[in-house]
Amino acid sequence: MKTSPFFESQLNLTRRHFFGKSALGVGTAAMAGLLNQDLLGQTNLSGGLHHKASAKRVIYLFMSGGPSHLDLWDYKPKLSEEFGKDLPAEVRDGQRITGMTSGQKTLPLAPSKYKFTKEQNNDRGVWVSSLLPHTAKVVKDLCVINGTFTEAINHDPAITYIQTGSQIPGRPSLGAWLSYGLGTMNEDLPSYVVMHAKSKHAEQSLFNRLWGTGFMPSDHQGILLRSEEDPVLYLKNPAGVSRSDRRAQLDALAALNQNHYKSYADPEVLSRIQQHEMAYRMQASVPELMDLSHEPESTFELYGQESRQAGTFAACCLNARRLAERGVRNIQIFHRGWDAHGGLPREHENQCKDVDQACAALITDLKQRGLLEDTLVIWGGEFGRTSYCQGKLTRENYGRDHHPRAFTTWMAGGGIKPGITYGQSDAYGYNLTDREGNFIKPSKHHWTKDTMHVHDLNATILHLLGIDHRKLTYRYQGRDFRLTDIHGHVIEDLIA
Repeated sequence: MKTSPFFESQLNLTRRHFFGKSALGVGTAAMAGLLNQDLLGQTNLSGGLHHKASAKRVIYLFMSGGPSHLDLWDYKPKLSEEFGKDLPAEVRDGQRITGMTSGQKTLPLAPSKYKFTKEQNNDRGVWVSSLLPHTAKVVKDLCVINGTFTEAINHDPAITYIQTGSQIPGRPSLGAWLSYGLGTMNEDLPSYVVMHAKSKHAEQSLFNRLWGTGFMPSDHQGILLRSEEDPVLYLKNPAGVSRSDRRAQLDALAALNQNHYKSYADPEVLSRIQQHEMAYRMQASVPELMDLSHEPESTFELYGQESRQAGTFAACCLNARRLAERGVRNIQIFHRGWDAHGGLPREHENQCKDVDQACAALITDLKQRGLLEDTLVIWGGEFGRTSYCQGKLTRENYGRDHHPRAFTTWMAGGGIKPGITYGQSDAYGYNLTDREGNFIKPSKHHWTKDTMHVHDLNATILHLLGIDHRKLTYRYQGRDFRLTDIHGHVIEDLIA
């Protein structure tokens, strides 16, 4: 049987040729796994790169816009006692304020209008808002982190920061780093898949650089799975082109690209070949993935009836479980519309109706299928919301501005301690404190116990997948880059 030019050319590559011409650093092992594992010997793509992994995959539920920790997770009864009073100057402590509230004469305190219930877990209990009745039922599986913080105060730099490790665009995304370091577990599907869930409210723009590769080879970028028409653009063969025709075209194109690579040693050429081959294999795998006809009625009952509607957050969560089952390394769902500067109760009520049941269902579903133990699930946004009101304040209606100093993230599965609460904010939900309630000023430059900077979050994610964030590097323009830059601390307190 004749071997295609693509595979024949890869078999002929020597170690010296591969290392010398690609110069891809640690991630070369992953590329070798994608092309031909014999290049470097057998690589354990599911067992971690630097140490034994606790998780094989990540499902990241990103609440874009900044959900209010004060209305969802961080119960602050003192705000009710001081309703309408100005935020004390010593609490604000000189923090810059966005242009949206800088013109206000006062910063009146706005308590949450929602009832909180203290749910039992393995630690000291966790407060959960009445907006999240379904999630409240699975808190014993969650690690709720009220000590998250960042420096970025506006959306685009803050989202770029948490997704790429830099507020400045141009760096590889978390999913790209995982693909680069660990490769794929299913050669018929991408290692990194992104979905955009529909929201009922105004949606902040999302740029594809958030799931892009920056200066890495482009085959590590996230593939956007669309809810309408073709799930993946340009995947279908044009009219009159058969699958055998496409195979012959790809073989001819691969041969030409290999000749180009031998002449110029551009690693992007190898990426282009890999992307063409992936698209060919996805022609069979994607239709099967998107076919929900074999899912039992109980599944739709678990996720909610909206899971039948393509593009809803519930449908995205169900697809995330299906992708996890099929070996996709990194799955990310963006749910937008959380930027509640005014009319927060109305907006957050609708947002929570979108995500609450589906989040709980995903945890339950993964657990029932034995997938939660090696699947890391993350929920959170780019920052929190202020305890003071933006705009007109009443007991029933208020808005909140951006707040980077303290917000909530939760994690579950994949080696994370279940049922704990980590970190805390002060009585105003404004600054982080230690366990005795003393005000602290955490920094990205050094780790402070009971806090989690966005670099610490990414360092911990990589650790759980068997990667030392200090060792996974990519050389570009004479510098070794990493996801966490020169920062980041693995939070051992969260690891089971």
